[in-house]
Amino acid sequence: MPVEVRLPTVLRAAAAGQASVKAQGATIGEVLGDLTSTYPEMAGQVLAPDGGLHRFVNVYVNDDDVRYLDKLDTKVGEDDVVSILPAVAGG
Repeated sequence: MPVEVRLPTVLRAAAAGQASVKAQGATIGEVLGDLTSTYPEMAGQVLAPDGGLHRFVNVYVNDDDVRYLDKLDTKVGEDDVVSILPAVAGG
């Protein structure tokens, strides 16, 4: 089942300028795997070399941060919206 994945400006170039794309999967890990398979230029920006989430990326299912859910094992359904946001730091 496809879910909508909203992309930040920095990742849109890898997706032909699209602000959102569809990706397949029942979990965040599967969705991100499909996304980076379709758009390989995103792989290093979204996933770390160990296969986990890149530490400078935040991923949300609807409004919930997956770091506080089941991380890559977080379940998604066809009505869910996955948002990828660059982490912001400062002080």
